[in-house]
Amino acid sequence: MATTIARPGIEEDTTGYDYDFSMPCFKVDVQELEAQLLPPLYALVFGVGLLGNVMVVVILTKYRRFSTMTNIYLLNLAISDLLFLFTLPFWIHYMKWGHWVFGHGMCKLLSGLYSVGLYGEVFFIILLTVDRYLAIVHAVFALRARTFTVGIISSVFTWVLAGVVALPEFIFHKAQEQSDMLFCSSLYPEDKERPWKCFYALRMNILSLALPLLTMVVCYSGIIKTLVRSPSRKKLRAIRLIFVIMVVFFIFWAPYNLVVLLSTFPKIFFDNSCEQSNRLDIALMVTEVVSFTHCCVNPVIYAFVGERFQKHLRHFFHRHVAVHLGKCNPFFAGETLERGSSVSRSTGEQELSAVF
Repeated sequence: MATTIARPGIEEDTTGYDYDFSMPCFKVDVQELEAQLLPPLYALVFGVGLLGNVMVVVILTKYRRFSTMTNIYLLNLAISDLLFLFTLPFWIHYMKWGHWVFGHGMCKLLSGLYSVGLYGEVFFIILLTVDRYLAIVHAVFALRARTFTVGIISSVFTWVLAGVVALPEFIFHKAQEQSDMLFCSSLYPEDKERPWKCFYALRMNILSLALPLLTMVVCYSGIIKTLVRSPSRKKLRAIRLIFVIMVVFFIFWAPYNLVVLLSTFPKIFFDNSCEQSNRLDIALMVTEVVSFTHCCVNPVIYAFVGERFQKHLRHFFHRHVAVHLGKCNPFFAGETLERGSSVSRSTGEQELSAVF
């Protein structure tokens, strides 16, 4: 009977299952597609995501003091993405060679860190959304609430929460031996396997899709109402960015969560056939890679679009990149830093620039 490699974050049936006509479901073609398709796509996500999030960490630590909640949350969001990305090279090797070579302890550790990074990313996106809501809609209250101490305490609590949510991966993922090879996958108690798989699907859909989307809808609706009444010239740009954030999040996360739900409860939505099971496996592969790509987009929509961050990024490029390139190319040697306008801006515009 064919063995399907269980990737972290996907509860797959590693032994196949018997259908109504008592025939095994062979998934050799799906395995071959995984080995060919996933490693290069994982590697692309790893390279782009690593570059973007490392730049966020460098710019924040080099140029911006962590006196605001926004900067604290941006740093933690980047660290969450980096923690998630750290596990990808191991899964790339696993997918490419079809067996686990890193041992039992690393199987538990990497599966747990994968989930901690994944849920940490989602939770800090929620905190950034609430932070923006307070800064724009409840500006007076935000002066007291958006402090360094509150930012640190809420960040620590968020990491603890992400660790608690990821406990099933730390507990149940094990390196299991089949056909003289090791496979890193979840191993639940026999009488509790089905409830745990259902719990996994519901956990994913509630915490990584429903909760953040609900938070975005509520908070950004309030922000838009406030911006519409604001005289700031930057309000249209801020409103456009709000729609981009929500649409991007939905596009990247909704398909994956929907397919996870369908795969967990196939009898409710589809006929119980081997062909349908293979189609769902392929859909999982495609939507999973799409959801992974969100960690590459996070630095762009949450950090790089900010005017202050762009200014620091240009300064960093000029000081540490353009200077070295200038030795080989006179064009870079003649580059000068763009200076910000000396015209003072209104408090509202400064606040918009800080949070958008």
